[in-house]
Amino acid sequence: MDAADDLFTREDPIFANKELLEISHLPGEGRIVGRDDEIADLATAVNPAIFGQSPSNVLIYGKTGTGKSLCAKYVSKRLVSTAGEEGVNATFAYVDCAQDTTETQAVQTIADAVNDPDATGINVPDKGLSTSTYYKRLWRILDQRYDVVLIILDEIDKLDDDAILMQLSRAGEAGKITDCKLGVVGISNKIQYKDRMDERVKSSLCEREFVFPPYDANQLREIMQARADAFHDEVLEPSTIPRAAALAAREHGDARKAIDILRYAGEIAQSNGEPTVREEFVTQARERAETDRFRELIRGSTPHSRYVLQALALLSLSSGRQDGFRTSRVYEIYENICRQEGSDSLSLRRVRDLLKEHAFLDIIEQSKHSGGSAEGSYTKHQLLEDPSVVKEVLTEDASQ
Repeated sequence: MDAADDLFTREDPIFANKELLEISHLPGEGRIVGRDDEIADLATAVNPAIFGQSPSNVLIYGKTGTGKSLCAKYVSKRLVSTAGEEGVNATFAYVDCAQDTTETQAVQTIADAVNDPDATGINVPDKGLSTSTYYKRLWRILDQRYDVVLIILDEIDKLDDDAILMQLSRAGEAGKITDCKLGVVGISNKIQYKDRMDERVKSSLCEREFVFPPYDANQLREIMQARADAFHDEVLEPSTIPRAAALAAREHGDARKAIDILRYAGEIAQSNGEPTVREEFVTQARERAETDRFRELIRGSTPHSRYVLQALALLSLSSGRQDGFRTSRVYEIYENICRQEGSDSLSLRRVRDLLKEHAFLDIIEQSKHSGGSAEGSYTKHQLLEDPSVVKEVLTEDASQ
């Protein structure tokens, strides 16, 4: 037998349908756990659309991995099919604002998603048109093709500004579209996001607001149990899912991380040639999931942005304090790191800006304090990520 014949495994002894454990996988109705009330509330808000009327604009808040995007997509799909049964032509478009951060990128994505050039005769190129031209083509497509359209703007807080929110939320009122009703579902991980909005946008976009709480251990266990058929029968030990659920609930209540942990535990068993996914693999998987998540968060960040995080990680590991560190102390360690790296340090003001950016990404948490008349007010910064994970990833990246 040629050695190449043994290069790939033709039968996976661990996973029967690994797709069920991918974050991008949209589960069926029976697999959405612990969000019955939220699904019902969202459905009520957009219910007028099935009769060809304007759905309410909605803003959904909640931490990462609380089912916001999942439920919004699920309700939107059900809306489209139910509206069709009522003779209403409806659709929805999904925009990942972390990827399409500018007004032009977002409106192009929407127009392309709802367009059928064979039916409309309208072309929506990836680039090359002005923002206003993309809007004009979008309005024409909507009026030509649909009675109702729902637009999901995920991670809405990553948009550069509120311009597209203004356009979408007031399209009907401004006469941009006449035959189509438009609704917007904004999704944000930051409950304070609304405070940054233009008042005019706030009044039209925030007709309904919902907060998705973190999942508890029981819900996380049900979520993972509903996806257990991703594995072959008898592969999962009985204690594996409860252990993964307990870990995830204690640390974050994040279903994405919980599913990641379960998938990684399976991959660890697979790479070790083990026939079952044991509880002990869950702890190893949790460490790998945290490392991968943090690596994803800082991907593309500048060297000085990493030096600032490294300074905070070193402070956290050396002192173990839980209440954070003053900006001046972080800056002091940051300057030391810059000297070690042979790099000129940035100004204190710029480092403050970098710390704010990390807080916005939920890598760190900032808190304001008052030192009385002698000290005045100051800010403390605390890592939300495990400092050992932060140090490990930053050290790995620096050596590559």
